[in-house]
Amino acid sequence: MLRPVPSPLDYGISPENGFLSPEPLLESLPDPYYAKWEAIAANLQPLLLSKRVRSLVDRLPTLSTSYLNTDAEWRRAYVVLVFILHGYVWGGDRPSERVPPQLTVPLFEICERLEVPPVATYAGVCLWNYKPLFPDEPADDLDNLACLQTFTGSLDEQWFYLVSVAIEARGAPSIPLMLEAITAARAGKSRIVTECLQRLAEIIDEITSLLERMYDNCDPYIFYNRIRPYLAGSKNMADAGLPNGLLYDDGQNEPEYRQYGGGSNAQSSLIQFFDIVLGIEHRPTGVRKDANANYSSDDAPKTRNGFIHEMRAYMPGPHRRFLEHIDSIANIRSFVESRRADPALRLAYDACLSMLRAMRDKHIQIVSRYIIVQARGARKEMQSTTTQETAPQNLATAVPTDSKKLRGTGGTALIPFLKQARDETGEPAIEAWARRLLAHGPAVAGSAPLSKVGEHPDGHLEVVGLCGTWTSDDSEGGICHW
Repeated sequence: MLRPVPSPLDYGISPENGFLSPEPLLESLPDPYYAKWEAIAANLQPLLLSKRVRSLVDRLPTLSTSYLNTDAEWRRAYVVLVFILHGYVWGGDRPSERVPPQLTVPLFEICERLEVPPVATYAGVCLWNYKPLFPDEPADDLDNLACLQTFTGSLDEQWFYLVSVAIEARGAPSIPLMLEAITAARAGKSRIVTECLQRLAEIIDEITSLLERMYDNCDPYIFYNRIRPYLAGSKNMADAGLPNGLLYDDGQNEPEYRQYGGGSNAQSSLIQFFDIVLGIEHRPTGVRKDANANYSSDDAPKTRNGFIHEMRAYMPGPHRRFLEHIDSIANIRSFVESRRADPALRLAYDACLSMLRAMRDKHIQIVSRYIIVQARGARKEMQSTTTQETAPQNLATAVPTDSKKLRGTGGTALIPFLKQARDETGEPAIEAWARRLLAHGPAVAGSAPLSKVGEHPDGHLEVVGLCGTWTSDDSEGGICHW
């Protein structure tokens, strides 16, 4: 007996907004009881500049969650408290490893209700942290979006979050679309599956175009040095000053260290939805495909014990369960493989893989520009200064000499993870030529493509451009060389 195809509405997912909030988000909590929380959130930027967040939070009373009523209020309370939490932890010259009861007690209750961990997740900084400027205009238009909460108050920080919001909104129609494809595959309707895959490829291509707009209003230096440190979690953050994680003190029990990853795009349910419906399998970082026993797509385990699967624990509970449901019924890959004689179906499926791989290629280029290159500059600055002992300790100043050891805010090894996820995207390709193309990426014979990011076996990045090539390694002697 086949498990039924789910209704997104049963999991709080709307056809119009996808994984974004199905109802308008609150700009502040309506009950004046929470005015002290809202006052700190509204003044977070000057409090961080003056380094007074901790002293103010320490003087707060421990507020109850009993005055939170609607789902919108619980979500707003979560956004407010995780922004205050990260400001408290990372808002000094050294991170604070102890979280006081004023944050721990209500945050634990809120997170239990929303089924998210007590840390700033993708849901907290993106999905539940925006408003349309004009409600009658679409949320996938970046010109119609604003953030509800930031650390810095900067346009750069808002833009960084809002690009993801627009991507989620643009990708929302793919959810009912691919549920239709799964249903059609069960009935053997190749034409419908083909049409759904063709439209999915177009949607992913549109998402990539939105991702490229990151450059419009988010400066790499501002992102790396001013924004990214506040988004860090407490997992694998020893170099940033949290060797053991955080102590969440509830005022009653002896606190124990906990470690959580920070916000990460790997926590986007939409991107994981694409992987699941297309049958893309992600392995733990560093594990090659040939390291596992040979298996077909029919008997392969649906999920892998890797970072991407781990990130589902950071999604809102209903979204996580929706992905698990889709994981149990996904049939598109096996349907296409069983109909290799249908060229239109094969081409549509491989086009989806190609578009998704191109999106991940673009993501790697953005990470290279916003993190790898910036880390290189930060490392040189640290080496040239004589005041390293007094420099603030956070994710921006925790710069390893090996670029492969750079960690994302989620705590993972950044470049190896992204490269492997990108390479795994092309593995299910049906056509032999498509597998070759997706394994190596497109290239123009006899010339080097502009702005092409190349990866070497040792893990370092190389970018080819008009001025020659430059890499993220210090040993190359400058940004341009031959």
